[in-house]
Amino acid sequence: MNAAAATPLDVKLMNTTAAVLFLAFAGLALLAAGRWVSRLPAFDLQGISVSGDMNHNNPLTLRANVAPSLSGTFFTVDLARVRSAFESVPWVRRAVVRREFPNRLHVNLQEHQAVAYWGAEAESRLINQQGEVFEANVGEVEQEGLPRLHGPEGQSAEVLAMYRTLEPQFATMEMPLEQLELTGRGSWRARLDTGASLELGRGTVAEVDTRVQRFLKTLTQVTSRYARPLQAVESADLRHENGYAIKLRGVSTLVADAPKK
Repeated sequence: MNAAAATPLDVKLMNTTAAVLFLAFAGLALLAAGRWVSRLPAFDLQGISVSGDMNHNNPLTLRANVAPSLSGTFFTVDLARVRSAFESVPWVRRAVVRREFPNRLHVNLQEHQAVAYWGAEAESRLINQQGEVFEANVGEVEQEGLPRLHGPEGQSAEVLAMYRTLEPQFATMEMPLEQLELTGRGSWRARLDTGASLELGRGTVAEVDTRVQRFLKTLTQVTSRYARPLQAVESADLRHENGYAIKLRGVSTLVADAPKK
């Protein structure tokens, strides 16, 4: 190689520096241009459309509640903040927010579907189909005859799963399950719409379900023996290993053995 034809080192450094400076300048220019364009009046947010579940809210009320979060333009608006604003509205479980060029937003809502009341009667909390607790005006509940569930915080899904397992069995006997509680010690208690209170004991869904099946399988036989209807059951304790204790209105406490296998 001809040494005279080689590019001097200082020239190479100057060329590299110039290229870097040019790219940096171009990048800053593009960034400035982008910021300028994003702030043009044409991109100021002009409206927001709402779709999805709106059984407990209407678009006008929703827009009014989220208006403070709509600062910025089409490019600069904080979608996470808008989503959070919508999801803070009572009955709204989830909001999906997207931009609609050039100056609008679209929000699709999913509402909570209440399946039970949660906690004490004085509380305004409900459980949705996913077993999640949410707060809302209980006076807006459209369904009639929702059960009341109760349990430690964070275990609402477990309580709902137990209710869904046990309720069909009681409904078959025309003794709807009105309340179900998981105590802090892990024991299950139930109350029927007849007023009967039941101690179901501890255990998994399968273990408690087995006790309830044993109880209901022989209940008609026990009440008939004393000429009482099923509605005469005042209380029952299913925690006995081989049977259960039952109290009928007008009859002393009885202990029924488990059926022979």
